[in-house]
Amino acid sequence: MKPSKNPDLSLFGILSAAAGTILQHCRNAYRKSRDSRGYPKRDVVVYRVVKARDSLESAKTQFVSALEKFSTLTNFEGGSLKELYLQIRREFELSQDQAGKVSERIRAVEEVSLALFDEWQQELGQYNSRQLRSNSREQLKLARAHYNRLIRAMHHAEAKIKPVLAAFKDQVLFLNHSLNAQAIASLHHELRAIALDIASLIAAMEKSIVEANAFVNSVTDQKSLPCL
Repeated sequence: MKPSKNPDLSLFGILSAAAGTILQHCRNAYRKSRDSRGYPKRDVVVYRVVKARDSLESAKTQFVSALEKFSTLTNFEGGSLKELYLQIRREFELSQDQAGKVSERIRAVEEVSLALFDEWQQELGQYNSRQLRSNSREQLKLARAHYNRLIRAMHHAEAKIKPVLAAFKDQVLFLNHSLNAQAIASLHHELRAIALDIASLIAAMEKSIVEANAFVNSVTDQKSLPCL
């Protein structure tokens, strides 16, 4: 391999590669530490509640999409059963993925909220002013009440996801081994039951979304959220 005729260009290439590596390392470090860079826990709580709310919105859309795809089974009038099965399996996998994100983000909300309330409770003892201590204690009480309503609604929605996913999984497994018109006909009753479960799930998700918005509005102005 011939040496470069211009050593400055070679040095530039080495420095550019090194700079790129350092920049990527910094970006990774930023992503890993974004919740612990000095932001008030309140802001982190709000950020995570917003993310959980958005994941519920996405999951709601996905479950409606999955139901529509599964419902095409009831109107099957010929064509490729294998192709239909693959589409349905894909919808189930997407639904499963969205459900996982919902659970993950609910856990994230719980984790930082409990830390916030513990810190808040401990700081009450640091006040010199009784009036300010009393005001802060009342604010803590209200914040906990808002949070309890929110987390109950989220857990209620999360619990309703599981039976819907289980029913979807049963249909996917059944179709995988029975790709024929008779098998599809036998699933009609199950699809009606799934439709009712999803209607209940959507209602629970919408309640959670309303509670999330109420919590965010009660704690801070969404426009002032940090770029976490």
